[in-house]
Amino acid sequence: MKKRFGIDIDGTVTCPSAIIPYINKEFNVNITLDDVKQYDLTHVVDCSEEEFADWFMKSEPIIYAASPLAKGAKEVLKKWETMHELIFISARGPHLLEVTKEWFLKNALQFNHIDLLGTHNKIEAAKNFQVDIFFEDKHDNAVMLHEECHIPVILFDTPYNREPIPNGVIRVNSWSEANVWVDNWLKQQ
Repeated sequence: MKKRFGIDIDGTVTCPSAIIPYINKEFNVNITLDDVKQYDLTHVVDCSEEEFADWFMKSEPIIYAASPLAKGAKEVLKKWETMHELIFISARGPHLLEVTKEWFLKNALQFNHIDLLGTHNKIEAAKNFQVDIFFEDKHDNAVMLHEECHIPVILFDTPYNREPIPNGVIRVNSWSEANVWVDNWLKQQ
């Protein structure tokens, strides 16, 4: 039975460390993903939140255009694209839609819809699209999506999202693990 998959892009479909080389170069630091213990990145650089936000706004199109895929994401998404509706729901701003679509085309990934919200609050979009399951890397998003939408949420493990999770939020280490969980979930539907 065809399901609607709500899927975050950055840190979920793209490699969670995609932004790290850009931060290292711009702010003359030498961090790795393991140094990023919270989603807000200002703690890893020596500048104000405003300075970081300005740099990020200017750099977003460049970073997003060059972001590598997360390991295993393409294979799993290619499998799902013919079986389910893939709805990508991202906190990216709507002004980045063309860059985002070009990235999907460049990586030969299909999508039924891309919704760039300009905010991390994805609950309304998940409800509007009536998604059956969500894939996310931001801890509080995963918990809120599960609690508000009453759907399973797959949380891709990263150093910045290791807080406790409720039942219904499923932590996975890879797209392969996510695929196995989804296969078992689909058998029970």
